[in-house]
Amino acid sequence: MKFSELLHHITGISCPIFGISWQPAASERTIAKNIIIFLEPRRVLYSAHEFEVISHAIQSVVDIKNFLTSVLQQIPDNTELNHYVRGMRIACNKFLNRCNGNRYEGVLLQNLTLENLIFISALGEMRGTFGVMIGQIAKAYGIDVEDELAQIIPE
Repeated sequence: MKFSELLHHITGISCPIFGISWQPAASERTIAKNIIIFLEPRRVLYSAHEFEVISHAIQSVVDIKNFLTSVLQQIPDNTELNHYVRGMRIACNKFLNRCNGNRYEGVLLQNLTLENLIFISALGEMRGTFGVMIGQIAKAYGIDVEDELAQIIPE
């Protein structure tokens, strides 16, 4: 670890004799595992779209995007994990740009209106991106993925 990186982890200095306390950086594998664990119960990534309440799905994507943004602060730049997390966050933004939550308030996705078709298309594209990124993270860091989430990982 470089000295400049060490400075970011110092949380306190004590005297009169001498002392220092610091917070060690989480390993990339630990962060990657935490990302996978966070994503595993997110049904918006793998559940059949016929059973989704669209406004709930949109809120779940917002929650995922916010989580990924907070995780990025812990990941060094120029790492593969940073690249994968940014890719997932971009997919969230693209989905949210295409699906305005106000049009879908409380509507179940059961009839094929234009808005619902846009939602299905945007959801499929986002799931495809997430599948690739999750697969790359699992492979790079040797992390198991629960079967439900693993179904979006391409072979």
